[in-house]
Order: sequence, then structure tokens, then C-alpha cells
Amino acid sequence: QVQLVASGGGLVQAGGSLKLSCTASGNIVSANNHWYRQAPGKQRELVATITFSGSTNYADSVKGRFTISRENSKNTVYLQMNSLKPEDTGIYYCNVQYIVEEYWGQGTQVIVSS
Repeated sequence: QVQLVASGGGLVQAGGSLKLSCTASGNIVSANNHWYRQAPGKQRELVATITFSGSTNYADSVKGRFTISRENSKNTVYLQMNSLKPEDTGIYYCNVQYIVEEYWGQGTQVIVSS
């Protein structure tokens, strides 16, 4: 069982930045790590991925603005969010996906005001 603790959300004005963190209780280097978000009234969507090999992928809506990274020694995944827009508002969840199992963090809320 791996526990994930997400932090770093908050209220920010449009154009601002936030950095989310997700710290795991276990090793996440051998897993694919994801950040999802869920806006009010919408389905959860995949925002960014960093694979076990270090490759990254982003949703089109955040390309060029968000950066996912991982600090292996701390079992922590980050999401640097720049040039934030009101449509980035939502609850952000980290996810760790192993071959057989996956785990979710509790979510951290991001509110971007216009």
C-alpha cells in the first residue's frame, strides 16, 4: 500500500504560478506518475505524466505552461504550473500507476481568479 500526500494548491490570479507536490510513502521510481484534475461539473482529466523512464507527456491545454518532474530520492512528483488561467481551476490529484496497482492522492484545490 502506497500513500500519497498532495500539497501546494491555493488561490492565485490569472497569469500566476503554483507548484504542486505529491509525496509517496513508497518507491515511485518504478511507476508511471500522473497528475489529473477535475473542474467543477466536469470529469477528471489527465494533465501530465512522467513515466518510469522519465519521459513526459502533457494535455494540449497545458503544454508549454506546466512541467511535471520527479525527485526520486524524495519519492516526490511535482507539477509546476505557470501562466495559470481561470480554466485551470479544479482539484488536482496525483496518481501512481504500477503494473498491477495504482494509488491516488487526496487532491489539492487550485483556484485561478480572473
